[in-house]
Amino acid sequence: MTMEAKAIKGIYQGEQAIWLRYGRYEAAVLPEWGANLIAFRDTARGFRFLREPATEEMDAFREKPTVYGIPILFPPNRYEDGLMKWEGEVYRFPVNEKERNNHLHGFLHSIPWETIGYGANPHESWALLSVTIDETHEVYRYFPHRFTVRLRYSLSENGLQHHVLVRNDGDRRMPCLLAFHTAVNAPFAPGSKPEDYRLKLTIGERWELTTDRMLPTGRKLPLTPDEEKMRGGVQSPYFARMDNHYTAVPQQGRNRMELRDMRSKVTLVYDVGTSFKQWMIWNHDANSGFFCPEPQTNLVNAPNVDLPAEEIGLFGLEPGEIWEETSRMYVIDG
Repeated sequence: MTMEAKAIKGIYQGEQAIWLRYGRYEAAVLPEWGANLIAFRDTARGFRFLREPATEEMDAFREKPTVYGIPILFPPNRYEDGLMKWEGEVYRFPVNEKERNNHLHGFLHSIPWETIGYGANPHESWALLSVTIDETHEVYRYFPHRFTVRLRYSLSENGLQHHVLVRNDGDRRMPCLLAFHTAVNAPFAPGSKPEDYRLKLTIGERWELTTDRMLPTGRKLPLTPDEEKMRGGVQSPYFARMDNHYTAVPQQGRNRMELRDMRSKVTLVYDVGTSFKQWMIWNHDANSGFFCPEPQTNLVNAPNVDLPAEEIGLFGLEPGEIWEETSRMYVIDG
């Protein structure tokens, strides 16, 4: 049976968007806002898997786009005093988390991206977006490297595929630090309640963070019994307030989040690929109907932490080198 596939330009809550459709699936991408995939839905069943801004929340989205959809963080998370050390240099980022005197979440999630193309065929609908940083770009003053990041989204019978590529266009080594602040609805199904949901996350140990600035101390902590339940897939995503950082430990060769709706007997799988060596998980106040399982290549504040680079996911790209990874969101019934 051939599924209907479409890729069209349109509007999402007053913003320019690319809409993708394939069979029962629908998604929307916002090129002007960091190429954020702001919506992923199962229209046949009314499932909305990602946190989307309502019409009256669009000003809040524009003020803080990192808590909706799948925003890219480059470089991700917190940097102490807005500083990042890299191979004998010190980069100075704006301190935008003033209460903790940190830089937070990088520069690519709130700027316009170029739409390279979009289309559909019998197998998928897709959109490809790109941003190129060079000496003429505002980001270069903080992160002085020439590079390109591309995001390709596609819908098919296998759900949503999300491919990211980073290419070093410059003449010196650059750090490759990246995450996605993925905001997942729980509940995502009409008629379900937060207490109907169980979370599984492929975590290993928890990184100890300072209480005042949420920066790693360098110590790893064993999981608590409640966190072990999260690793085992039998924990609520709201069992406690979380702004926690973990090592990623793949299970059966896969690095993933699973969110089970016990009432509907549906599981949302977010398989992020094994290049993401760390997880952040944040659930705001544990009472807002969404949480963020954030796949991250590197430890928070990694360039400023005195630990082995391999352990903390700190690596660079030589001139001309490419790093890429693919993630997927899909549903298992039953």
